[in-house]
Amino acid sequence: MASSLESWSGRVRRCLLAIAMSLAGFAARAATTVEDDPYYQYIRDAPEFQSVGIDAVAATNRWNTWLYMPWRFRWTIGTGEAGGKFCRDFGINGGFVDHGEGPLEWLRDWNLRFYGDHTASKGFLYLKGANERARFARYQRDARAIRSDGDGPVPVDDALLTRVRGIVRSNVALLKQSPVRAGYALDDEISTGAFVSPLPWRINADDAAYSRWLARYRGEPGAVPRFVTPDDMLPQLKGPLAGLDFSPLLDRITYNDSVWANFIGELVSTANAEDPGTPCGFVGGQAPNLWGGYDYAKLMHKVRFVEAYNLGSSQAIIRSFNPGNAMPVVTTHFHDDRRGTANDVWQAWYYFAHGSRGMIGWVDGWFADGKPRPWLSEFAPTLKELGGVQGPKMAGAKWRHDGIAIYYSHPSIQVSWCLDIEPHGKTWVNRNDDHRLGTSHLVRKAWENLLADSGLQYDFLAYDRVVREGIPDEYRVLVLPACYALSDVEARRIEAFCRRGGLVVADFGCGMFDQHGKGRAAGALDAMFGVRHDGTETKADFFSGKLWVETDQDAGYSAPTAKALLATLSGPLRDGFAVSEKRLGDGNARRFGDGEAVYLNLSPQRYLQYREEGSATDRERAVFVGRILARTRPWVRVESDGVRPPGCEVTYWRKGERTWVFVVQNPSTGGGSAGGGWANALATGERDVLLEFSAPVRDVVDERSGERLGDGKAFRRTWRRGEALMLGVTTE
Repeated sequence: MASSLESWSGRVRRCLLAIAMSLAGFAARAATTVEDDPYYQYIRDAPEFQSVGIDAVAATNRWNTWLYMPWRFRWTIGTGEAGGKFCRDFGINGGFVDHGEGPLEWLRDWNLRFYGDHTASKGFLYLKGANERARFARYQRDARAIRSDGDGPVPVDDALLTRVRGIVRSNVALLKQSPVRAGYALDDEISTGAFVSPLPWRINADDAAYSRWLARYRGEPGAVPRFVTPDDMLPQLKGPLAGLDFSPLLDRITYNDSVWANFIGELVSTANAEDPGTPCGFVGGQAPNLWGGYDYAKLMHKVRFVEAYNLGSSQAIIRSFNPGNAMPVVTTHFHDDRRGTANDVWQAWYYFAHGSRGMIGWVDGWFADGKPRPWLSEFAPTLKELGGVQGPKMAGAKWRHDGIAIYYSHPSIQVSWCLDIEPHGKTWVNRNDDHRLGTSHLVRKAWENLLADSGLQYDFLAYDRVVREGIPDEYRVLVLPACYALSDVEARRIEAFCRRGGLVVADFGCGMFDQHGKGRAAGALDAMFGVRHDGTETKADFFSGKLWVETDQDAGYSAPTAKALLATLSGPLRDGFAVSEKRLGDGNARRFGDGEAVYLNLSPQRYLQYREEGSATDRERAVFVGRILARTRPWVRVESDGVRPPGCEVTYWRKGERTWVFVVQNPSTGGGSAGGGWANALATGERDVLLEFSAPVRDVVDERSGERLGDGKAFRRTWRRGEALMLGVTTE
């Protein structure tokens, strides 16, 4: 009995201490303005958040249609008359050159607009041997190691910048006279390391520069850098929330990301100086990640041309961080006989409907005995229509959303990785494929599907924009997906949005860490949500009680399905979804100012399983989007036989007075670090659908058939599910 009383009194003392710390933190926040906060000042002034400019009009003129650009890996038909006629006859309207060299006259004569690959050569932005990850193993547990390839160090420093700038200038000079140049790619699959493999090395040897940056970033003039690896994080995961401190690792990787983004920006600026109207960027982009330099909030300030694999929501994130769709964003295409031409056609239309301005096609096995294989004839009508008819319509069109923002918190992606790795133990060095395993990645994807399957469109909203200016008025709803790490500035901005009438929806774990990855004694948004964290929480208080996260990503590393991954641990469910935080009960919803704050205390990851199994319905979606639908309605509602067709998404793009409306199929997609974006399970055939607008529209045209449908609110059409239904409308 005495020990029980001592235990009870100890809990009371801990709670009182947590309350005192929370009140002290609140008082500190109340005592200063946003402008006084060091994090705000860092985001406002840091060069990594300053955008590289370009002649936008000239860039749009260079890319005024949809381009299919073959990467001629095994282009056996040649670059003569036969190769030119093949391109013309099969709808191929683009091309590529490599390292500043290529068949420039042939590309010009056949009007094949091209991008220049490896404008920064190879071996600097993509390390030699990056696809042989074993050669980097010796660096993974050496926090003092410097970025290296198999031949030695390749630090990202002034010497490398001088060298690579010279290469960029030389290659651009060779290509800029061509009238059909469309863009420059610095390199493929660029990375601070090897793709997104865990490599906690120093990006260069300038520790003094890191110290200066760290002092500004933390607002602590005497901040002392530490050099650690994830091995130093693992023991902490057994302790309480307030004792978790990932900042020694995360601050340094954040610095690496900043150095990397600035380096990329300098090279893009170099290309722009040589050829002001031709966009420059990179191809082979990876999923957002703790590793590899893939903080898209920083990268998208620096590049003006991107091809990224559709991993970890990268395509939607890039589209969202591309205001006005001003920079050309393209996708990769690999034909696979097992998936058939239907998958090629779907990819082209799906990504076009999401803003893609073209495709880079990997030429492998296209020809047999010197002749195009049959699948190319089947694909040709799609290429001809997109490149010659529909592509010009979308040039300069701007994405339209339904007033919903999904928050992009890169510090939360970093913290999520640290929480995810516990079951790996010392084998964290072998972890890859975060896009198909990681908590932050799957939660984010689940929210995308929940919204799209409910007929709602959204933007991702970058953390740096919110720190600088708050939540823009164009949004009525803010979704916080596994937003573990929030700064005090972000918390203030989100509270202000809610107070003035916005709806804020968090799933779980919200604001438990600060932006550096330090556990908080009280959640950054606890007061707004009406919930309470006290810093004494341990992994026993989350999900199954065995880990901080919902799944055992070591046991499920090779899981073939979402169901198999989610079956690695079991815990309490509510409404078919995993309860995250046992101390918080069934979540909370409350008024806050003129708005509403909803803390679900549920993980949406199981929606990926239900969707995969074909069992996802409005009932499952209502758990997460019910209150959202009460605030904002889809601009276009689609039904077939009285219900919304499964796997149906509607996108819309505005250009002047006209808006292009697409109905496309949105199955789960597959891919890896060397490419991807195909459909895993594609439905085919036709379906009669009714499109109903929230308000009358005028001059409606079926853009694919040319049929004029007149004015009204509702229109019946036939949707070929492997392609896209495309309407042009004028709004009142």
